[in-house]
This record gives sequence, C-alpha cells and structure tokens, in this order.
Amino acid sequence: MEWLNYHHLFYFWTVAREGSIARASKELRLAQPTISGQIRALEEWAGGKVFQRVGRNLVMTELGRLLYRYAEDIFTLGRELTDTVRDRPTGRPLRFVVGVADVLPKLIVYRLLEPALRMGQQIRMICREDSSDHLVAQLALHELDLVLSDASISPTVNVRGYSHLLGECGITFFAAPRLATKLRRRFPESLNGAPFLMPGEQTLARRSLEQWLEREGIRPNVTGEFKDRALLEVFGEAGVGAFAAPTVIETNVCKKYGVQVIGRLGTVREQFFAITGERKLVHPAAVAISESARTELFAMKALA
Repeated sequence: MEWLNYHHLFYFWTVAREGSIARASKELRLAQPTISGQIRALEEWAGGKVFQRVGRNLVMTELGRLLYRYAEDIFTLGRELTDTVRDRPTGRPLRFVVGVADVLPKLIVYRLLEPALRMGQQIRMICREDSSDHLVAQLALHELDLVLSDASISPTVNVRGYSHLLGECGITFFAAPRLATKLRRRFPESLNGAPFLMPGEQTLARRSLEQWLEREGIRPNVTGEFKDRALLEVFGEAGVGAFAAPTVIETNVCKKYGVQVIGRLGTVREQFFAITGERKLVHPAAVAISESARTELFAMKALA
C-alpha cells in the first residue's frame, strides 16, 4: 500500500495558506530550500505541479486546489483530535461554501440560505459573491458546494453542472409612502412618466421588466440603474423612485426600507436556482435549502 507523506502535504498546505514560501518559512521556522524540496517531493508523488507562478505570486493549480481541500479537512480533523485528547471543547461544524450571484436581492438570498442555519447541526457557511459565470466556473473546480442564481446554467457553458429550480414568483412594485400613495391609483398606468429605479443591464429581471413595460406601452422616467439590488432599494427608501422586487420578499422589503406596496404583477416572473455539480442535491445544507424553498418560501398562494 502506498502511503501519503503527511509532512509533504503539511508544508504544501502551509504555503498555500500563507501565500508564499517565504512567509511559510517564517511560520514553520524552516529554511526556504527545505520547504521547496518537500513540495517537489509532493509533486512527484501526485504526478503534477501544485503551484504555478503568476508574477511574484504562487497560485495553486487545479491539482493543487484538489490537494488543498483534502489537506484542509485532514489537518482540521487533526486539530480536533488534539483538542479531544487534551479535554478541550470540540465540535466540527459542517462546512458549506455557497456562491451567490451578485444580481440577486440580498433579502431573498438570506431567506434562501437561512434554513441551512437551523438544520440541527453546527454549520460553517462561507458565502462568495460574484457573477453567475464566474461562480459556475468555481463550482466546476470544486471550490463551491452550491451556486444561487436567477438563471439555470446556459447550454453554451462548457462545465458539468445541474440546475435545480428552487421556486419562482411574481414581482411587487414599491415606493416611499408619499410616492406610493400617488402611484397606487390607476396602477400600472400610473407608472407612465413616474420616477423609476431599474435593475442593472444584462439581468433577467431587467429584461423581463422592460418587455412588460414595452407590451403595456408604459414609459417610466428611469432616474437610476443599479446592479446592486440592495443599493437600488436604499434609493427607493429615500423616495428617488419606485422600484420592483420579488413578491416573495414583499413583507421584508416594506419592513426593512419603510416603503409601501404600489401594486403586484404576476405575469412577470423571477426564478431562483440552486446549481450544483451533482445531478441530485447531496450536501445536507443544499437539501435543507431546497426543501424549505419548495414547502415554505415559494408555497404561498400569493406567489402563484
């Protein structure tokens, strides 16, 4: 049986965490050539490079990232073993790394992820926000357990991934109280010429909203465009213009920003997906998110 040399793996893990051999040398109190030799030995065992140099920095290769994930689990477990035999408090939380598409409203992200925090077991949730394409690429490299997005994986994306529909809902229009009172009369025609805050370009929410406005012949006065939906809602709170958000978080939006409902629209739908590398949801946190979304969050009759 071929055994792994854990010293080699530990030196690699330390370099990866510190970001350079020089910093790892100080942390380990070893000469840099010694550490370099240990990493070369690991590469010979693994059959490939674990680092590549980009400028002055060391960046892990795909093989290096794979080894790092295992090393993280191995040495975390080792620390827990030490704590246990020394009668120290222990308890290993379940690690859950989730990517969040930057176009998603923060309130709905919280509502989607919150069930994972009440599963009955300790969890360590790590959230990374980026564009959907970048997150799906990280998923393919096994850096993420799940991606939350407003769209399924495009068939043109050359990565293995599976889209799981969490739910869908209509949209609700909001405004600060004084503006809401004015626009609530004769909605949706009242939006014609009214100050309006629009989601950023290249989002499904923006395209769907624009298509509906075009069909209805409504021309609002767009006073601002925002990629960050949370920032859009802050401007809406200040009375700069009306705005739309998923109906599923209607109560949360009114409570958080002090705005009022102008009207609701069921014909414009927003969808929300969990994207994973597996055909079926496997991670316990992903299963909890999916089940809660289907049976609680998107189960309300008002969202039909």
